[in-house]
Formats: sequence, structure tokens, C-alpha cells
Amino acid sequence: MFVLETIEDRVKARLIKYLGRDDTGIREVVLKLFLDGGTFTTSDVYKHLHEKEFDVSYRGVSAMVGLMNTRLGILSIDVTGDHNLYLLKEDYKPVVKSVLDNY
Repeated sequence: MFVLETIEDRVKARLIKYLGRDDTGIREVVLKLFLDGGTFTTSDVYKHLHEKEFDVSYRGVSAMVGLMNTRLGILSIDVTGDHNLYLLKEDYKPVVKSVLDNY
């Protein structure tokens, strides 16, 4: 029997794998930040992580957010201004929430 996977299923599987390789919990914190809503620059994410006592470099945060955008495909990016603005795509909020709730 052939079963078509939905995009949501694939995103869910990628998210679970992505979080499974997260030894510090930093990826979960960033996903929760995006899930809570709003548009964020790399600088916003960096400040948030420092407030949560994560020892990260700005470049590391930039790489992580960029990777979330390209590998997971759950962020939309606005490159029109001085800084890239990242936003969790509305379609993926339920998937991200479901994965985080069960993680």
C-alpha cells in the first residue's frame, strides 16, 4: 500500500530530528520564541538567548536561524530592510506546537 506523506508530516519528522540533535535545549527555545509570534531579526534572537543564559555567538545564532529557514522551511524571511526579518509561517504553527508539546 502506498501512502502519500503530507508536507506537515515531513516537516514534523524534520523538526523531531532537528530537536533530537539539540544537546543544550537552544533549538527548542528558539522555536518557542517563533511560535509565540512576531517577527525577529538575528539580533532579537541573539538577545533572547542571552537573556535565557545561553552562551552563543551572534554568528552562531545567525547560522542557526538561517539553517532553520533553509533546512526546515518553516520560516518566512523578509530581506527588504537593513536586517533580515524572520517569521514562523502561519501554516506551520500547529505542526511546531504539536512537536514542542510532545517533546
